[in-house]
Amino acid sequence: MTAGTSQDSAPAGRSLAFVTLIIVVGLNLRPFLTAIGPLAPQISEATGMSMTALSVMTFLPMFLMGVMGFTAPRLQAAFGGRGVVIAGMLLLGIGLALRGVAHGQVLLLASAFICGLGVAAVQAVFPGILKAGFPHRVSAMTGLYSAALMGGGALGAYLSPRIATAIASWELALAIFAPLALMGAFLAAVMIKRPDPRKRSELGPMPAYWRTPRAILLMFCFGLVNSGYSLTVAWLAPFFQSLGHSAATGGTIVAVMALAQTATALGLPILSRRSRDKRPWFWLALTLQLLGFGALIFVPGLNPYLIAALLGAGLGGCFALALVISLDHLADPWRAGALSAAMQGGGFIIAALVPLLISALHGFVPDFALIWALQSALILIVAVLTLRLDPDRYAQALASHG
Repeated sequence: MTAGTSQDSAPAGRSLAFVTLIIVVGLNLRPFLTAIGPLAPQISEATGMSMTALSVMTFLPMFLMGVMGFTAPRLQAAFGGRGVVIAGMLLLGIGLALRGVAHGQVLLLASAFICGLGVAAVQAVFPGILKAGFPHRVSAMTGLYSAALMGGGALGAYLSPRIATAIASWELALAIFAPLALMGAFLAAVMIKRPDPRKRSELGPMPAYWRTPRAILLMFCFGLVNSGYSLTVAWLAPFFQSLGHSAATGGTIVAVMALAQTATALGLPILSRRSRDKRPWFWLALTLQLLGFGALIFVPGLNPYLIAALLGAGLGGCFALALVISLDHLADPWRAGALSAAMQGGGFIIAALVPLLISALHGFVPDFALIWALQSALILIVAVLTLRLDPDRYAQALASHG
């Protein structure tokens, strides 16, 4: 699909098929992360991996998502969005299949690298593909994509401990989503059209958005709120297991969080679609996160599913609205996608490094409350930073960069 290929005016059948592609791709992008936490005790016992080493399986892919964000414009220019998505889905499938035979640390970390590389490639280019496909329904389609992404996370967290128990193999439980990745590659090959080099050349060279103050601001906003996702995926299930809950319950708690993410990732962009200024909705999502982290600190005995729902609702809304805000900055899908990729590039690096530092600190001060308090402070910083994201100044912020 090219920048000029819109599904808004396409036949209903093709539009529905493209929506199916959005859902399938989204469902693939988080199970490989969320399946780890609920199975962490079993994996640690079988492989000897420490909790810090296991957390690398979450933070390494997040770091790769960041690095790939900076290379996305070059990849898309060289191979087209279609080629990048197909390759990314195939890499994800290979990485997941590798987990089925990974009995030790080295193969598990290698699978995290391969899966992370594949998902990073897809995430970097897919928002631009969405804007090109549905230029007049960016909020709704971005919400659908984000909701599918979060829903996949819920499936991974919920199914992995149950499958591991049913088949007595945590390795195969981690590999169970490999066929879905292959389905995503197939649908991308069928539904995304090959790029037209002539249309791409008409748009001229791609501005280096990652150097702009606006992109850097978006990076920090996106990265600091998504560090909360990294922390909760890695530590929420172990935290509640430390309070006496089972591994299956820990998986259910993470699944509830992911389902709440799904609801707000879809709902908040749709509710905000008539609002040019998305910041009040973004602040609402930040508030929900603060309530969740506050509950973990001050009333950890509160219903764990309620806490998970608050956290998920805040995280999902922030993720989806950040994508919408970045895409709203520019009318051209190619350039808007490049700005979004730059935001994700720096943002995911921050989202990987901050939790890694906090987790390392937890090794010296083994108090979960410290983890949640530090993330709460970062949320307050983001609330202040977003004051600068006034839509009336979008054009001015990028005036000298296309």
